[in-house]
Amino acid sequence: MQSISVFEIIKVGIGPSSSHTMGPWNAAESFLNLIRRSHHISEVKEVFVEFFGSLAKTGIGHGTDIAGMLGLSGENFKMIDTTLIDSKIEDIKSSNQINLGGEKVIPFVYGHHLILNKQRSLDFHPNGMIFKAVFENGEEITQDYYSIGGGFIATQEENSYETHCVRTLYPCHNGDDLMRNIQKLGLKKISDLIFMNEESWRPKEETEQEALYIWQQIKECIYKGVTREGILPGGLNVTRRAAGLNQKLLGEKKYSNINEWFTHVVEAEETFTNINKWVSCFALAVNEENASFGRIITAPTNGASGVIPAVLMYSQAFTAHRTEEDIIRFLLVAGEIGTLFKKNSTISAAMGGCQAEVGVSSAMAAAGLTEIMGGSPGQVLMAAEIAMEHHLGMTCDPIAGLVQIPCIERNSMGAIKAITAANIAIESDPTKAKVSLDQVIQSMWDTAQSMSDRFKETSEGGLAIAVNVAEC
Repeated sequence: MQSISVFEIIKVGIGPSSSHTMGPWNAAESFLNLIRRSHHISEVKEVFVEFFGSLAKTGIGHGTDIAGMLGLSGENFKMIDTTLIDSKIEDIKSSNQINLGGEKVIPFVYGHHLILNKQRSLDFHPNGMIFKAVFENGEEITQDYYSIGGGFIATQEENSYETHCVRTLYPCHNGDDLMRNIQKLGLKKISDLIFMNEESWRPKEETEQEALYIWQQIKECIYKGVTREGILPGGLNVTRRAAGLNQKLLGEKKYSNINEWFTHVVEAEETFTNINKWVSCFALAVNEENASFGRIITAPTNGASGVIPAVLMYSQAFTAHRTEEDIIRFLLVAGEIGTLFKKNSTISAAMGGCQAEVGVSSAMAAAGLTEIMGGSPGQVLMAAEIAMEHHLGMTCDPIAGLVQIPCIERNSMGAIKAITAANIAIESDPTKAKVSLDQVIQSMWDTAQSMSDRFKETSEGGLAIAVNVAEC
């Protein structure tokens, strides 16, 4: 089993979905590279993409079609000006042309060259897609891709994350591995072990810099979310709430930049009710940005991108654990817990429902918070287990296929559960725990296998059906 860097689990992304937006976008970029390896973009006459299964059924709401077109245009979701996305898509649709890879303009008719096939699923994974290029000389290239969660893609031959994987000095593929290596090395903190393993990818100083960069991106995303009002796109007419909640909590306090705002948050009245509201505000802010094709931190997915930011911001605003070292260690431990779920279960809602997204993110956040609160390695794993235990069986049933209802509020709940799980673990003896993290991860996978496909990001069951709204 390959090791995965924590920064493959916690990374810069774009909304609204890691599986349905980032995955197809990455697949389109991969297909362009496939063309370049065997031919040249200038030789392409036409290009086709067909989405299947969950990608097709919730594709419009998740922006799957948009991701496919922008990916084929050579745009990078880490760099694109997100305010220009709508105009770029309108240009493609109105002109019936696409600038393939940014190198050659070719015909592209939406509904002909791009198809959402809701009647068929590919066998390998529910999030399947097939790309085809037809060249001027009549030759063709076809490649299937599968979006397997967190922006990762796979073909039937290989997974994208394996191209980033190396063998670490102390491989940790489950909770038992973590504890065994910690005891073997005489370490007191899980993050010390992760620092050692991350050096297989980069020097320690670069790991610290990357973690602090992610923290800066988290702050900027939250700040954008608490300063933007209006209606979220997609047709459900969901009103942004983070800005209003932020204004109520800060009262008459004025701010013109992120640093002034954060100072006021830190100085805010610290009642239990207010802190609880702030945690919700942080999570809502991120997921409202995510629902608007904003740039967010995927952790481990976009649908769950508000949990870790909310809990980390909580630690920085309302606890004594607010140093840069605390931030770094929080993210390292959170990311490492995410790799355990990735390797032993799933972080794809199309495979496991929302337990694979908000549930995993809550477990990650609980572990990170417990680490910086001074928890022992056993208590850190216990916190992750507690958080996931109370998300088991959670369905993914977004109304109209949009990452809005119940997704946005669900992140607030996941963040609160993470904080509660950390507090319980800190006051507990992990040697007396009846359920281990490895056991709850296995239970999550078993639950995913038993769950009806209607509750796995298809908008064909649960809340998506109870609230009768056509896909937008």
